[in-house]
Amino acid sequence: MRRQAAVLLCAVLLAGCSGAAVERPGIADGRARGPARGVNDTRRPPPVVDHVTTREPVVFLTYDDGAERDPRFVGLVRERRLPVSMFLTDSVVGPGYGHFARLRAVGASIQNHTLDHPALRGLPYAGQRAEICGQQHKLRSRFGVVPRLFRPPYGTYDATTLRAAADCGITAVVLWRASLNADGELAYTRGEPGLRAGDIISVPSDGTEPRTLAERTVRLLREIEKRGLRVGRLEDHLEGASARRAARN
Repeated sequence: MRRQAAVLLCAVLLAGCSGAAVERPGIADGRARGPARGVNDTRRPPPVVDHVTTREPVVFLTYDDGAERDPRFVGLVRERRLPVSMFLTDSVVGPGYGHFARLRAVGASIQNHTLDHPALRGLPYAGQRAEICGQQHKLRSRFGVVPRLFRPPYGTYDATTLRAAADCGITAVVLWRASLNADGELAYTRGEPGLRAGDIISVPSDGTEPRTLAERTVRLLREIEKRGLRVGRLEDHLEGASARRAARN
């Protein structure tokens, strides 16, 4: 009887070990590992915005790349208490991070615009994630902050961009409805021309414009004020909009 029980126990143990081996194929050579998709699959892609729905008479000033480092712009942001958003590209900023630290000290926010400014649409996930997460790490090491907003270079993106952005901790992908051109005039991506409350404005800062960044911003502020608007902090309004969406859901 004892011998039969022992034989039966051995059979059960052997079957269990055999089953474990079948359930985990490929572990030894890494084929069964693959990307860790469990968390990513439940993470919602960030919204893409060029306008924020708000009852406040505000618009939002955003600056790309970081090529132009006009010291008078720092003074303007400080004097006017402008809550501007700077979307920085590491390869463009180069050794100029000190300038943006001064801007951050007077109220500007620092956000993500990739490491090397490639057009992301169509690139594989690994490449897009490296560009976005890589700049997240750079900005965290430089400023001690982790940006929540991301602007894709040239305003181009695809579903892979949104997935990569979410995996890098981005909560909103920011485009623009109005952009300041070389003539100092505003061009609109959609809708009727003319600024309206909630518009996100892109101000190029590639360092090649005839007017300095401070001069272009002063001229733009006159247009904003003429329309009875003021500059708001984009991050605060996007967080408020996100909270309202969550409450409705």
